[in-house]
Amino acid sequence: MTRFIDDHRGRFGVEPICRVLTEHGVPIAPFGYCAARVRPPSARAVRDERVLTEIRRVFHDRQLGRGLYGARKVWHQLRREGGVDAEPVPRCQVERLMRGDGLRGAVRGRPTITTRPDRAAARPPDLVQRTFTAQRPNQLWVVDFERHEALLNRVEVGDRAPRGAVTRVRV
Repeated sequence: MTRFIDDHRGRFGVEPICRVLTEHGVPIAPFGYCAARVRPPSARAVRDERVLTEIRRVFHDRQLGRGLYGARKVWHQLRREGGVDAEPVPRCQVERLMRGDGLRGAVRGRPTITTRPDRAAARPPDLVQRTFTAQRPNQLWVVDFERHEALLNRVEVGDRAPRGAVTRVRV
């Protein structure tokens, strides 16, 4: 939140920004903002930064992770090396920091294919030639079927009226 206020305080000022944020459900007082700016980082934030540096090193190292290690293997490698600053690193911390930094390991296997089309089956004709525009209401109707794992199927039927107005009916 302080970063947002820092970015916009030159244009609007701190107090008006805090007032608008509070009106929209994000209660922050100007005093709280000023206190947060001068407050030193927490012990967890400092430790997270050190651990994240080591995670990046292991993940990108050409001999170790090669950009393929997931959280489990990075965690094992850090354990083999004795942790960070001679302290063990919890696996959940490695998972959280890798997720926050966008680091993902390689995924083995094939993706699960839930629907396999019959290649020999006749396909319905494409009556709109993939042009989903209409000149007037009730000229073109589009149907979208969605399959959800909760065994509920949802159908949306929409009328493609002019000016992008879409009338939707959910069944």
